Amino acid sequence: MRISTFAPAKVNWTLEALRRRDDGYHEVATVLQTIDLADRVVVSPDEELRLSVRGRVEGLPAVPEENLAQRAATALLEAAGDRQRGALIELEKVVPAAAGLGGGSSDAAAVLRALNALWGLGLSVGELASIGAKLGADVPFFLHGGTARAGGRGEEVTPLPDSPQCRLLLVVPHTLIPRKTALMYARLTPEHYTDGSRTAALVEKLRGGEPVGDGDLYNVFEKVVSDVVPAATEAMTLAGTIGSNRPHLAGSGPAFFFLLCPGETTQEYLDRLAAAGLDLFLVGTLEATPATALRVEE
Repeated sequence: MRISTFAPAKVNWTLEALRRRDDGYHEVATVLQTIDLADRVVVSPDEELRLSVRGRVEGLPAVPEENLAQRAATALLEAAGDRQRGALIELEKVVPAAAGLGGGSSDAAAVLRALNALWGLGLSVGELASIGAKLGADVPFFLHGGTARAGGRGEEVTPLPDSPQCRLLLVVPHTLIPRKTALMYARLTPEHYTDGSRTAALVEKLRGGEPVGDGDLYNVFEKVVSDVVPAATEAMTLAGTIGSNRPHLAGSGPAFFFLLCPGETTQEYLDRLAAAGLDLFLVGTLEATPATALRVEE
């Protein structure tokens, strides 16, 4: 038996830093959204616990034990109290690594979902999220998928109604910055903190069934990205605007995206950005059910 699942990327519709906590982390308020750019994870029985990675591997750890997918499997074994179980984990990478799209965290969530089923552990989403939170703040979100509000360090997840479908143009500069997210948070000062009202306002819109608009989007890291990842700022400036919409940083970047209006023609923008050597993806939002579905292959 083989079990497969997608590990979708995400964007943050909002990302607010509220304060610096006593533990050194930042309290955040954010609305996250899965998109249909996704890695694929397949697990099957094996005598040992092994990870095989193919596809877009730039930026991934060279040692399997440092990969979040492998770490998720090990953490699940520890939680199950049975280190004798084995599995072959096949990870096909499509989502660019270290781009602010949550690819590693999504891979970890996908492995937790798939191995939970393969091993017949019967753990709930909440139980898996408790394991995942120790691996990364975004892992619990990816166990829910779709649209969600998150607080704390990002690990306190409240699912929201699926956002009305919309299209995005995702742009990924070719740059890798070690410890990028930590460096971005380190740049934040009290003048960058907000009260969470942008996130709260968008949550109310989504609960009312309204679509996300360009004016709803906010990311605090856009205020400091030029200090840490100047290539992202340069690429966003080069990209300009599409229609009336401006580029928005995806998570901690350097990827950024444009919200596309219905029927909007993008070819001239695609040509311009491709000529600048940027990776481009036309994507759509992905609802919770397909974002977390498992497929059994006999």
